[in-house]
Amino acid sequence: MGNWKELALNVLDGQELTDEEAISILECPDEELLELLQGAYTIRRHHYGNKVKLNMIINTKSGLCPENCGYCAQSTLSTAPIQKYRMVDKETILKGAEQAYALNAGTYCIVASGRGPSDKEIDTVTSAVLEIKDKYGLKVCACLGILNPSQASRLKEAGVDRYNHNLNTSENHHEAITTSHTYQDRVNTVEVVKNSGISPCSGVIVGMKETAQDVVDMARSLKILDADSIPVNFLHAIDGTPLEGVSELSPRYCLKVLCLMRFINPSKEIRISGGREVNLRSLQPLGLYPANSIFVGDYLTTAGQESTADHKMLADLGFEIEFAKEEITT
Repeated sequence: MGNWKELALNVLDGQELTDEEAISILECPDEELLELLQGAYTIRRHHYGNKVKLNMIINTKSGLCPENCGYCAQSTLSTAPIQKYRMVDKETILKGAEQAYALNAGTYCIVASGRGPSDKEIDTVTSAVLEIKDKYGLKVCACLGILNPSQASRLKEAGVDRYNHNLNTSENHHEAITTSHTYQDRVNTVEVVKNSGISPCSGVIVGMKETAQDVVDMARSLKILDADSIPVNFLHAIDGTPLEGVSELSPRYCLKVLCLMRFINPSKEIRISGGREVNLRSLQPLGLYPANSIFVGDYLTTAGQESTADHKMLADLGFEIEFAKEEITT
C-alpha cells in the first residue's frame, strides 16, 4: 500500500477496506510501521482524541469449566496449576470495585468461568452490581458465558452496562480451538445481550495458528455484530493447555493487528487486553496509537504489569485517563 494516511482519511469518509487493503495492513513492511500507526492514530484521534479508557477484571469463579477451549487454563482439558474456586461472595466483588475505583478504572469487569451462569450466580452478581452502582458509579461489564434472554434482562435491570462474550477467532478457525460450543453459540449470546439493551463487548485472541485472512474475518465479524467494545487479546500460551508452546507473534505484528481493528472498526473502543505485556513488550506504548483502552491489574490466570507502570506509560504518552466519574451512565 504505502499511503496509510490516505487510507485512514478514506475510512473517515465512510469507505470500507477491501480484503486486499486489510491484508496489506497485516503485511505492512516494518519500515512503514510508524506511518501505518500514524494512519490508525488519525482515525483514533478523530473519535477519541487522546483519551484512554481503563478497565479492571475480577475473576469471580476460576477453573472448573466443562468447555474445551484450547487457549484456556481453566478448561476441562487444561492441566495448568491454577487456582480453582466457586463463585466468590458479594463482599469480595465489592472489594474489587473499590480497587478499580482507586485505580481510576472507568469499567469494572466481573468475570466467571464456565459455559454459562447459574441462577444463584446471577443473584450474586446482580446484588453486587446494585451496590457498586450506588457506591462507586463505575461502569460494570459482566462476562459470565452463554446467556439466555431472561438472564440478560436480570443483568440489565441490576445496572450492568456491558456484557463481554468474545468471538475469539474466525468462524473458519473455530473448531480448531474448541468443539464444546459452536461459533454460532457465541454470536447468539452477543445478539441476546444487544436485544436486552446491554452494550455488547466482543473481541478476539490472536496468535492461535490462524491465518491473516482469519484475522481480517474476525475484524469484519465484529463490525457486523456492531460490538461497542473490542478487546484484542494476544495469546499468552500457558503450559498445560493444548496451545502450550505456541509463540508466533512479534510486537510489530501485534501493532499491525491493532491498526487493522481500528481501520475496520473506526469508531469502536479497541482495547489492548490479555497478553499485552508478553507480546508487545517494549512496544506497548505504541499500541495506544490505534487502541484507546487497556486493562490495568491482572488478568484471569496471568499477571499484568504494575498498575503504576500503566499510569506512568499514559502520562509519558501525554494521554488522558477517562476517570470513573466520567463513565457513569445516565
